[in-house]
Formats: sequence, structure tokens, C-alpha cells
Amino acid sequence: MTTPIRVLICDDQALIRTGFTTIVGAQPDMEVVGECGDGRAAVDLAARVHPDVVVMDVRMPVLDGIEATRLLAGAGIADPIKVLVVTTFNLDEYVYEALRAGASGFLLKDAPPAQLLNGIRTVATGAALLAPEVTRQLVGRYAARIRPAGGTPDGVALTPRELEVLRLIAGGLSNSEIAATLVISPETVKTYVSRLLTKLDLRDRVQAVVYAYRRGLVT
Repeated sequence: MTTPIRVLICDDQALIRTGFTTIVGAQPDMEVVGECGDGRAAVDLAARVHPDVVVMDVRMPVLDGIEATRLLAGAGIADPIKVLVVTTFNLDEYVYEALRAGASGFLLKDAPPAQLLNGIRTVATGAALLAPEVTRQLVGRYAARIRPAGGTPDGVALTPRELEVLRLIAGGLSNSEIAATLVISPETVKTYVSRLLTKLDLRDRVQAVVYAYRRGLVT
């Protein structure tokens, strides 16, 4: 039997927290190992229960979800925990900051239960979860505010095809969609994505999206 995905739920609204806990707890391949109502509690509880995935709200008392994410999954964390951020659409700036802080993906709070469950499973495997319908609006709008001068990565030589793939990732396209766009195989796309992440020292596709917008590679 496969070991269930250990999930920690963190949301300051008891009704939402209970709903998420009920949905996740009903899945045979998942186990809710804890729930809490603020970011500080999430960090402390995660250290005790060792979840595979933390479902994290953004706006919370004591410590918000962005800072909690940074403490759980940010740069320099020896054993980062995968964080799936959930938010409402009008909190897009917070989502961008959460992705920069190390989150593996985000969902909107009004997403159907199936999307939440798929998101947890996706993040648990080590993949990144982006919501394509809002990627450009969420990341593009706020990355533009802090975009440095110059549009090429410092000290990193990307081939023209690698730049193409990076721009398509930033547009929210899946590997199969990129393959169809460039008329190459999905396996070739996977190779390009892996090479990009290694070259740019990025953890996953989420960081690649943020990187591309910050460097002015997409608009």
C-alpha cells in the first residue's frame, strides 16, 4: 500500500479550514496530520508532524502565509516542505510574493474540490502547480514592478530554443502544449525544462515563471 500524502491545513477561517480538512481526509491516498489558523502555528506544527504538503492561506494573523512559506520552503532551508498556497483572486500580489518565497504552486479558494486534491497530489510529487488562467495576470503584473534593467540572465547562456521554452513556461503552458507549439516531442520538452532549471539554478516551474517575468523575458 502506498504511503498516504501527509497534509497540513493552515487557514484562519475555521469554516474553510474544516472544509479542506474534510475533503482531504476523505481521500484514501491522503492523511490530514494537522490544522491551524496562523502561519506561526503552521511553522511550529510542521516541525512536529513533518507533512509532505502544507495547504497555506495568505492573509492570517500572527504570521502571514508568505512569511510562513519562506520559513518552510524558502532559500536556505535545509529540508524544505512543499507549500500549496490558496487565495482569492484579489490577493494576486500576495500570491506572487508567496511564489517568490518558495511556494510550489497556488490555487484559487473557489476552485472545486477536485482541483484542490489534484493540486496536493501534483505538489507532493515534486512538480509545480500553476493555474494557467491567471498566471499572466498574477505573475506578470507584479513582476513588472520589480523587473531589473536588461532582459537577459546574468552569467547564464541560454540557447534560442531554451529561451522559447522558458517563455512558453511563463505563459502557463504545459509540457504537452509546449510540444505542440514547437512541434517537438513531450520528452524533448522535458529535457529542455530540466536543462533550464539546472542552468538557472531554479527549483521548479513556478520559479522559472517568476524568473522569466523578473528578467523581462516575457511581457
